[in-house]
Amino acid sequence: MSTPLTNRKINLVQATAINMIDMVGIGPFVVMPFVVAQFNNGLFIWAWIFGAFTAFVDAMIWSELGAKYPLAGGTYNFHRIAFGEKGGKLMGFLFVWQTSIQAPLVMASAAIGFAQYLTYIVPLDWWQQKIVSGGLVILVFILLYRKIETIGRISVVMGSIVILTIVWIIASGLMNQQHTVKFLPSGNESFFSYALWAAVGQASVKTVYAYLGYYNVCHLGGEIVNPEKNIPRSIFISIFGIAALYLLMNISVMGVIPWQSVKADDKYLVSSFMQQLYGTGVGTIITVLILCVAFSSLFAVVLGYSRIPYAAAVNGNFFKIFGKLHPAKKFPHISLIILCGLGFVFSLLMKLKDVIDSILAMRIVVQFMAQAVGIVLLRRRKGTNKLPFRMWLYPAPVVLSLLIWAFLFYHTNWFALWGSLIALAGVCIYFIKEKYWDKRGVSDDDG
Repeated sequence: MSTPLTNRKINLVQATAINMIDMVGIGPFVVMPFVVAQFNNGLFIWAWIFGAFTAFVDAMIWSELGAKYPLAGGTYNFHRIAFGEKGGKLMGFLFVWQTSIQAPLVMASAAIGFAQYLTYIVPLDWWQQKIVSGGLVILVFILLYRKIETIGRISVVMGSIVILTIVWIIASGLMNQQHTVKFLPSGNESFFSYALWAAVGQASVKTVYAYLGYYNVCHLGGEIVNPEKNIPRSIFISIFGIAALYLLMNISVMGVIPWQSVKADDKYLVSSFMQQLYGTGVGTIITVLILCVAFSSLFAVVLGYSRIPYAAAVNGNFFKIFGKLHPAKKFPHISLIILCGLGFVFSLLMKLKDVIDSILAMRIVVQFMAQAVGIVLLRRRKGTNKLPFRMWLYPAPVVLSLLIWAFLFYHTNWFALWGSLIALAGVCIYFIKEKYWDKRGVSDDDG
């Protein structure tokens, strides 16, 4: 018999660490050169500012929902409650459907990025990189196959490695600055030009990807101590902390390396930066630390996402097998096995750039925009008196969030079509299930 997952053992420090290691990962290191290369005027810092602003606005929605409904599954439960009996069932199923594809894509992006960055130290051909990326997914699965309190302690250690690595990069660059990083247009350039914001749009698809994960604690809602306070706190601490580190890291690195020399496909920008300052040995050391960061992120990502299909299955809105808990260690082991299996396959088949664009395109409408609509519906139906956390300046964050996500969805280009087709397929499967499966006398809870 499936049972709700309410094993509250993760404290504020551990929750924040889980968020932060999910946010950083390999993302900022592999997307930094692409972001810089999109701008012909050196104003790349605005793509990172825009990404941080996007995360902050969206965080108010996550915090209000997460504090009110601290349950395993995050968005699945938010949709189920916000959109009513019929709409909630469809939206909840649709979210879990896209998560079952999108979560393994996130795993694949971290694993592929890890293997790509490893080639700075060890020459690897294409097949060898795929062996590394697939093996990494398997290793994370093995580490996560244990009790949640142990995972919380592991997360704090990994989070410390993440922060110390970035702080070392920042300090190294700031002590060796050779030129300033542009913040404002100069000469005939305009801050309101189409060219600038087209570049921000293209680059921000990557910077927003680098910020994603600030909400990971919501997926673990049933395992957070004092969730009404700790979920919002961990979200905002994560965003402000990581935004500061990202901005300082860009200023640090690009204050040493001329932005004009950076190419979109520069694989080892940060490692080359440290090698330029201290030599090959330090370049290798920082690469090892970046690989530790990437591994930590993959660990946090898989931890959070494994709870989503589980939550839906327990509620009777997904396949029953996902709702099983490990009999002794009390974690959703079947969900973990299936998602890691798909992540392993995707890590062998896909390219990093395509994975990143696919991830964002799939999530924008079904998750982020739908949550913004859902919070309006909840406020109208239930009011705000019993909300543990209320977003500031409502409804401005909701309107801004919808506009920003629409802007970014457009700039995912043809991957917007890919994400839409995945969502449409989910709708079709849902109605087929409702019309034929349940009428055979098999309830949702029976799988």
